[in-house]
Amino acid sequence: MKFGVYVLFENPEWMPPLRRELKRAEIHFEEWFINKGHFDLSDVPPEGVFLNRISPSSHTRDHTESINFTREMLIWLESNGRRVINGSHAFSLEISKVRQYQALREVGLRTPHTIVVSSDPDELKKAAISMPLPFLTKHNCGGKGLGIRLFHSLEEFDEHIGTSDYQKPVDSILLLQEYIESPDPYITRVEMVGEKFLYAINSNTSQGFELCPAEGCDTNNTTDELHENVEEKGRDRQNLFSLREDFFDPIIDKYKEYMRKFSVDIAGFEFIETSSGEKITYDVNGTTNYSPSVEERHGLNGMAAIAELISRELKAASQDTKNN
Repeated sequence: MKFGVYVLFENPEWMPPLRRELKRAEIHFEEWFINKGHFDLSDVPPEGVFLNRISPSSHTRDHTESINFTREMLIWLESNGRRVINGSHAFSLEISKVRQYQALREVGLRTPHTIVVSSDPDELKKAAISMPLPFLTKHNCGGKGLGIRLFHSLEEFDEHIGTSDYQKPVDSILLLQEYIESPDPYITRVEMVGEKFLYAINSNTSQGFELCPAEGCDTNNTTDELHENVEEKGRDRQNLFSLREDFFDPIIDKYKEYMRKFSVDIAGFEFIETSSGEKITYDVNGTTNYSPSVEERHGLNGMAAIAELISRELKAASQDTKNN
């Protein structure tokens, strides 16, 4: 029986590095663009391994149905015994920072003090009263720095949420989060594939909180502008990222525990370090992308590691079918 690899995605800009490594590894694959669509619950999915690359920021690319449609499709795939890399358990954490923070705490990792609020302006004003200043806002579902703003006073916050600048979250949940002081304008991102530590990078926050390291990431552009300027702007953004060399820290074992406990196969963990050296994890990216400039300078290849994981899972799935 022929087994295939199926890549679920919604952002074409993130696909070229993965395509290159899958072809280099001689892995046959099909791409399933997930936004609108349909599937029959009485049908049986194709045999093989599925890679979930659906992002919680898909609605910012006008792919507003991707998240909910993918959530149901993953259940269908797994109910039919298909191996999904970053499947339904991982995806439930990917699309909710509330669930993500609870999971991180379960393995003993510190997360920022956070208040979860329905996005109604009056409710936000009431919740903000109990939040120490300054504080950040953040969307519960979304990447790309969605909804992240720093507020130094309640008056500033109240004024903001009453204007058109206030972006209502796609799931109607906004987070109020402590602002963590750091001696340097950097966060650290730890890249993991299959519970294996790949490397860590420093990301410079001095120009904002959109810290996706891929060349195709830029929240300040429309989709058309992104296609026109992706190469030039991507090169400029690469200056924000550098390898954190000789990074060996006990937090890596905690991240492995998180991945093992919650069935996460691929992740980029982001933490900020205080002046006392305490590491506070504030985000986990399941659709992690890799900085081409960092990888080229240091001979690294995150997408090759993903291709190796897919190859291993494909062999395991094939063997399981033979044994059954």
